[in-house]
Amino acid sequence: MQGVKWLFFDVGSTLVDESDVYRMRFQGIADQAGVSIEEVMEKAFAYYRNGKKGDKETAAYYDVGLPRWDPSLEKAFPDAAECLEKLSKRYKIGVIANQIIGTAERLEGYGLLKFIDVVVASAEEGVAKPDRRIFEIALERSRCSAENAVMIGDRMDNDIIPAHDIGMKTVLIKQGFAKTDERSYHISPDHIVNSLTELTKIFLSQEE
Repeated sequence: MQGVKWLFFDVGSTLVDESDVYRMRFQGIADQAGVSIEEVMEKAFAYYRNGKKGDKETAAYYDVGLPRWDPSLEKAFPDAAECLEKLSKRYKIGVIANQIIGTAERLEGYGLLKFIDVVVASAEEGVAKPDRRIFEIALERSRCSAENAVMIGDRMDNDIIPAHDIGMKTVLIKQGFAKTDERSYHISPDHIVNSLTELTKIFLSQEE
């Protein structure tokens, strides 16, 4: 992690807990399909473990509509603000995320935007992860080279692999509703953590 100047974060299941939104979606799928939410969640998690979008695949399996995404059910992880506040004193902080319109406004509502220097989100940019272009946009906007940047996210397919492929360092954070099993992928993250608090300790210790 030598030479790191920028830390880029995903949003969902990284800075923001989306568990309640997913529960709402799974309940909606279950109600339409006439099955239990436990059955729906078991099937969805099987898809997630194989790198697929479990909610969408499960809705398709039961041939039902995918309930709308309700951002009002999202909330910042309890340690998100403290993490960003501490890290922003030593690093520049960015966001690279697949999000609906209004990412910066939602981050401001969570009390996180004041610690963030650059927000690059798919809805505003017209390109989504894992497309390498969204990472290139973020690096260009931050005037940072890939080797001086770290991508921190909860998904191997959308966050870790594309960031690794363009030369960024990577940290997989295993929290949120559906934790990624990194063992089934061809590369390994530089670090794996279970919380933002753990992440903070890693990067502050780099400078001690």
